[in-house]
Amino acid sequence: MKKRVITGIVALCVFAPVCIFSGTWFFGVAFGIISLVGVFEMAKCLGLKKNFALTIPMYLASLGLPILRYLIYMQGISKPNSVFLRYAMITAFILLIYSLAYIMFGKNKKNISDVLTFYALSVYTIGCFSSVVMVRFTGTELHKDIGAYMYLLIFISAWVCDTFAYFVGRLLGKHKLIPEISPKKTVEGAIGGIVFTFIALVGYWCIVNFAFGYEGLSIIHICILGVVLPIVSQIGDLIASSIKRQYNIKDFGNVFPGHGGVLDRFDSAMLVAPVLCFTNAIIFLF
Repeated sequence: MKKRVITGIVALCVFAPVCIFSGTWFFGVAFGIISLVGVFEMAKCLGLKKNFALTIPMYLASLGLPILRYLIYMQGISKPNSVFLRYAMITAFILLIYSLAYIMFGKNKKNISDVLTFYALSVYTIGCFSSVVMVRFTGTELHKDIGAYMYLLIFISAWVCDTFAYFVGRLLGKHKLIPEISPKKTVEGAIGGIVFTFIALVGYWCIVNFAFGYEGLSIIHICILGVVLPIVSQIGDLIASSIKRQYNIKDFGNVFPGHGGVLDRFDSAMLVAPVLCFTNAIIFLF
């Protein structure tokens, strides 16, 4: 526990500059690097990290796409998320064709399921971390800087839910949630995570609205997200747990001692980011 607390403090100190400089190139580069490490951890999990012919193109995409989203923002392009998604889909298709070609022509033959699993999980990882950058550099005609306030919802919802689901589960947990995937998670903990995340997001809205005088975030929108995002956060956590159980590993990496790797630390936040992109697209019609 002591190691986890110390690592958590260090991680917070590292993450703070990312937030402080979130409006600059630093944010895109930071999440490009995080995405790169995440894909490397997936390759390691699947036993493919030494297959450079397969992994290097995916590493380049994982680093490049989050940075590309920032560059599109810098160009002042209309509907930047739509433009970025076109590039992302083209990249994903090219990588799929490349992966299939690797299976057919690669000297070190690999099971097709391993290669395509790596492709799918890498696209998932890259898409999720790119979505963080998409949310940060999103704006509307009325509120061009809304992304500066909205991207924090990703991490608040994920980490508050994770923290309170853990403590509520330990105090009140009696009914197992999905024991075959995560034996320690309980229904009571899951409900506690949702309740406290809802409170945290409403509290965040109050701070932004009343303390900073920013009116771009709708309380109705926040209330909807206060229910949806913690549920999605826990699904993301369970997805990561399922992958680790499938490949019989405890952690994806050891970047954060006591917390595991990048994917262990961001597993809850990863799925929240694209879902927040989708809800924004529906609500704001961009």
